[in-house]
Parts: sequence; C-alpha cells; structure tokens
Amino acid sequence: MTLEFFIDPSRCIGCQACVHACVECDSHRGISMIHLDFVDRAASPQTTPAVCMHCEDPTCARVCPADAIKQTAEGIVQSALKPRCIGCSNCVLACPFGVPKYVGAMDQMMKCDMCYDRTSAGLKPMCATVCPSGALYFGPRETIEKMRRERSLNTFVFGRQAVKTKVNLMVGDERKALELDVASFLAGAGGLGAGTGKEQTDGIPYHR
Repeated sequence: MTLEFFIDPSRCIGCQACVHACVECDSHRGISMIHLDFVDRAASPQTTPAVCMHCEDPTCARVCPADAIKQTAEGIVQSALKPRCIGCSNCVLACPFGVPKYVGAMDQMMKCDMCYDRTSAGLKPMCATVCPSGALYFGPRETIEKMRRERSLNTFVFGRQAVKTKVNLMVGDERKALELDVASFLAGAGGLGAGTGKEQTDGIPYHR
C-alpha cells in the first residue's frame, strides 16, 4: 500500500497543532519545519500549512555548491547535511515554494523532511498525526479520494518551468496543474496568478 501526503488549504483552521507537533519530531532538534501562511491576510484570517513539497527534481539540491542536499530513494528531499552545508542560502533563494530556511543557530539549512524517521517506517508525519481538521493527510490515495470532493494535483507551473512534487495539493476542480505567476507577486501585487497577481486555491486567493 502506497502512502502519500496531501495538503487541503480549505480545511486549515489555524490551530498550529502541526507547528507544535513538528517540534517534537526526533530529527528536528526542537525546531518546527512547518509554518502557517495567511491565504489573504488583508481580507481573511484563513491560513494554510506550508511544508516542503519534495520536488521530483529539487532545485534546492541542484543549486547547492557543496552537494549538501540529498534526496532519498523514496523521493524525500532532506535538510542540508551539517558537515557539508556552507550556509550560502542558494537553496533558500532557488526554491519556488520558499520552503528552505537557513537556521543561523545551527549554521545549516533546515526544512521539512516529511518526518523521514517516521514515514520510512510506515508511520504518519507528526503534523498529519495531530491535524484535527484533515488539512494535512497522510495515507492511501484511494481513501482520500473517497472521503473528499476535492481533487489532488502535484504539478505546479512557474512560467516556462513545470515542477512535479511528491506532496499533493487538494483543489476544488479537475485541473491537472496549478499555474503560479511569481513575477506578478514580486512586482508587488501581493499574490500569485496571471493578470491579477493572485492564484485561486479552491476559490481562495493564495498569498505567501
């Protein structure tokens, strides 16, 4: 049975149970690798969990000059190896999802590794274990497809680049890919998406 990770932004209630649970993961050394983003902070308190999407071809690893970022056979992109990481922050700047963070106290890039110590043994990530609303789900695809009306996608288009990820995003329609207009976001429009500077995630404009 194949277990997969799904994020449903429409179900997030902002309780931060996932953030606190992430701290408890043995390999995280007391640091949370997940955080909550506001979907549209000016208009709504709605939040969405932000975790590493674990790209099939991780840009963060490709730009690392020290070869410090490794990908497991299962497709999990891990934090930078402490002995190799030189703190250049190339990965921080290159990630299209804005996930990696340089932790000065550790002198290391650290990020969500999908609780690899747990998931490699068939257990759920800590965040998905405690999420009370089902915004974070780890399990068989068949199960979530039966339980939810939303459909999942794992292809994101940034301009001419299509990024396929191990983590799935639940959306309210049958689209195969989500187009994200980063240029509009950087121009100060305040969001992601063609024209308006916003991208809709299940009817909600998504902002980072």
